[in-house]
Amino acid sequence: MGLFDRFQELRAAHGQIKACGADPFGVKMDRILSSTEAEIKGRHTILCGSNNYLGLTFDADSLAAAKASLDKYGTGTTGSRIANGSYEDHKALEQDLADFYGKKHCMVFTTGYQANLGAISTLAGPGDYLLVDADSHASIYDACRLGHATVIRFKHNDPADLDKRLARLSKEPGNKIVVVEGIYSMLGDHAPLKEFVAVKKKHGAYLLVDEAHSMGVMGKTGRGCLEHDGVDDDVDFVTGTFSKSMGAIGGFLISDHPEFDILRVTCRPYMFTASLPPSIVASVRASLARLRAEPEMMNRLWQNVDTLYDGLQAKGFRLGKQRGPVVAVHINGPELAAMAWHGLLEAGVYVNLALPPATPSGTALLRCSVCAAHTTAQLEKVIEALTTVGRQLGIIPAEDGAGQVRAAAE
Repeated sequence: MGLFDRFQELRAAHGQIKACGADPFGVKMDRILSSTEAEIKGRHTILCGSNNYLGLTFDADSLAAAKASLDKYGTGTTGSRIANGSYEDHKALEQDLADFYGKKHCMVFTTGYQANLGAISTLAGPGDYLLVDADSHASIYDACRLGHATVIRFKHNDPADLDKRLARLSKEPGNKIVVVEGIYSMLGDHAPLKEFVAVKKKHGAYLLVDEAHSMGVMGKTGRGCLEHDGVDDDVDFVTGTFSKSMGAIGGFLISDHPEFDILRVTCRPYMFTASLPPSIVASVRASLARLRAEPEMMNRLWQNVDTLYDGLQAKGFRLGKQRGPVVAVHINGPELAAMAWHGLLEAGVYVNLALPPATPSGTALLRCSVCAAHTTAQLEKVIEALTTVGRQLGIIPAEDGAGQVRAAAE
């Protein structure tokens, strides 16, 4: 048996996708021109798949802060904070985030993936139970594998199913920790946090919410779905990332738990990974300061969300049920989705091709992410390109020469 024989089925599926025109998982960005534009294969391309929700990757203050820190501290820390110590801004960023969320404690991780990996695998130990939303991100499932707790999946965004499963554990010893996301990264739907909070209180469980795609997007001041649903004080742990709205990289864990600091010497993904470069920390602090000073910049994001969502819906596309910065376009099958993705790239529009097993229920998606920096003209071009490709491939109804709509191919 060969070392990689177990990947034969995946290799064959990948080959079929590449045969549709290009490898959607190996795109080379020749140049990044702005928060919303790039050059790909010499073609000017609109970026509508970057998760750069607030457009802060080219924010002047964030760039200046990163450059100043680079000159002052160098390119990296070359070790973990446990081994090489914390730089001044590591501590300052943790305090900034704790203040922003109105919590007492914060740990900063090198990636958002590691924040989930570290938090979940460390909080739930042998004899404990992790109750995880079925549509959770890979980092959450990987955390379950790294830890030693019993893992129980409940139906996506279904408080009644969670209630039923917690009731079955009522006589079992051990902590029960519920893990959900604020906004789900593939379909863009939001968790019903008020209902989940009520269930976790009923059963004496803990609740961890991953706000990766909702920080800087939801809530009056950008604190995410917790703030939007008014449950800030009822969620026990919050994880998130800097690689979306903050335009950088890194992750965090926030809580009011009085024994929080023990995590710094028990959480392996924190202890055994080199800490964030000071230049990244400085840019994130500047981006967070911008969000706190100008939460109204989220208004432009939501105007753009409405433009793209309403425009695609009017053309006949089947979209995710809830509108948000992730606009998921449902396609009937991976190969058709790959052909549509390639057609968009040829038309100068970059979106994400999302396929099983990364997507729930075997769904194939063209995943669009909206940016506050998108212009109306850019979004109209995205709608136009998707409409043209969609009609050519029979994804949506086509128009004849007289402008009459013909039924889409099955």
